[in-house]
Amino acid sequence: METRLHEAEVSLGESPLWPTAAMIAAAVLYVDLPTRFIAGNSAGAFSVVRWVVPALTAVLLAALVLSVPHGRLMRSLEWGGQKLRVTRRWLTIGLIGILSAANGASIILLVHLLVNGASANAPVLLRAAVHMWVVNVLLFALWFWQLDGGGPLARPACAPHERDFLFPQQTEPSLLVGGWEAKFLDYLFVSFTNSSAFSPTDALPLSRWAKMLMLVQSAISLSLAVMVVARAVNILK
Repeated sequence: METRLHEAEVSLGESPLWPTAAMIAAAVLYVDLPTRFIAGNSAGAFSVVRWVVPALTAVLLAALVLSVPHGRLMRSLEWGGQKLRVTRRWLTIGLIGILSAANGASIILLVHLLVNGASANAPVLLRAAVHMWVVNVLLFALWFWQLDGGGPLARPACAPHERDFLFPQQTEPSLLVGGWEAKFLDYLFVSFTNSSAFSPTDALPLSRWAKMLMLVQSAISLSLAVMVVARAVNILK
């Protein structure tokens, strides 16, 4: 197990534990959402929909674990380094995309229920909103981490003008000489502050896609804060 973890860390350029933990946490929080925010009022579909996302998450995570470079399976298949890197990258992006689609559907369902005056008690609304907000933070952190500078594998060799985010450490020559590189936890901090302050507070987005991604994240967080909290306060009154 230690050998496999070391191989994964070497191939990724950083420990895979934090990104993996973020994916698992997002799937678990989705499963724990109140029923109506996963399948609406359809009790029949609920039992299927609730477990589709975690099942796909488990399958794709297993594929990522089994496809660790220099592992037995990959040596037996004789996959080339470039082919393996592309495959693992698309598996990761596909997994993040599935979780994002599931959380997005829950947020849309939540907004729809609120706009149409569906009855719900304050604790359920607040619990659902907190779940969705945390998942939102985790997923956008994963998107930033996976897309900035071509992803964690390509990022170290990325030229300054090709970066999508500019971290404060990258403007400090003494830190750059020491080999500072952005890791997943740096993107998690960016995602958290963007969801909390609705604006960049640490790293600055440079590319247009990074700006649009941060805009979408802020809009989602603002919608959850305004609509859900306002409705919950109204119910509490």
